[in-house]
Amino acid sequence: MSTMAFDFLLIVLPIILVYTVLAEWMYIWATLLTLLLLIRIAANRFGSYSNLKEDPYSVRKNISSYRVATMIITCLCILAVDFRIFPRRYAKTETYGTGWMDLGVGSFVVANSLVSRQARNISSRKWKTAIQSSSPLIILGFARLLSTRGVDYQVHVAEYGVHWNFFFTLAAISILTCIINVPAQYSGILGSLILVGYQVCLTHGLNLYLLSNERGTDIISQNKEGFFSIFGYWGLYLVGVQLGNFLFFNNHSSATMRSTNWAKIRVWMLSLLFWLLTVIIDRHVERVSRRTCNLGYVTLVLAVNLQVLAILLLSDFLPGSKTSVLEEAYDRNLLGTFLLANLLTGLVNLFVDTLFASSVKALFILIAYAFSLSFLIGLLDFCGIRLKF
Repeated sequence: MSTMAFDFLLIVLPIILVYTVLAEWMYIWATLLTLLLLIRIAANRFGSYSNLKEDPYSVRKNISSYRVATMIITCLCILAVDFRIFPRRYAKTETYGTGWMDLGVGSFVVANSLVSRQARNISSRKWKTAIQSSSPLIILGFARLLSTRGVDYQVHVAEYGVHWNFFFTLAAISILTCIINVPAQYSGILGSLILVGYQVCLTHGLNLYLLSNERGTDIISQNKEGFFSIFGYWGLYLVGVQLGNFLFFNNHSSATMRSTNWAKIRVWMLSLLFWLLTVIIDRHVERVSRRTCNLGYVTLVLAVNLQVLAILLLSDFLPGSKTSVLEEAYDRNLLGTFLLANLLTGLVNLFVDTLFASSVKALFILIAYAFSLSFLIGLLDFCGIRLKF
């Protein structure tokens, strides 16, 4: 626990500060840290660590670090956004444009697709089994719906719809992927066809319907954002499956130094490619929209996530880098972390008037929330309790 507390001070606390009181200096901090990393790598390359041997499992560890980082930032932002100390430019957009929190749902889908059963070439289950395995997500979706209605918790209808939520989207992706089963090597092709077809529908009038405030009485119209965005998230998931297979799990990605270095190069190249596609699509096809999960949003999510993963892969060039105790605890219970974070966020909003909290009070609450989350996840890991399906 003492080691986890030290990890909290070095990993979680800086993230809280950068997203709140140090937000205005975000780009300065990012530039300085990037330069420091490059200088350290160059010094090691030409210094006493020039013959540094790579860990054959380093890529796997870096993927875990990427997934944990995504989860920690997501858990912190879902509460921080309720306070005025959190910059509004990071909040979710209403129609078009990009905010930091717009990346949350898409990043969650990508993080799961890169290491999914399909990406690892594990035979897919039958559709009946898929429905059974997705039933916990459906139950969680209804539990969130009933709990938010029961306590009159504020829910932004334009995000998913009147009844829809993130858990229903994940369940739909899981069921569709198992029913329409394609090999990982070709899932990206199917995903691209779905995304292009969905984008054609959007540009021919579907976007006007989805972005309007008018709703009918039927269930689809009541939840139009959540229902139609499934096509975007499903296409994103399928592309992520092929990328994960191509980068980390195919025959060319065996545990050798040459293939590990080649994987790093490919991640950087793909990140730049998706950034280029995002700029082209945003300017000439349709602006990025998280609300409709259009093609521009999908390429943006892939570009950002691959860039984060590419930066983490640079840690192999640093001597003595290893996984922290706190990171291991989070990695063993990612689903439990997300559920616990949602529960704690709801409790804070029930007992604290977040909109009128001062900056000092908001910062104290966020630190206490993050420490409680880390402590409880560490305790679950210590007791060997894992929530996974």
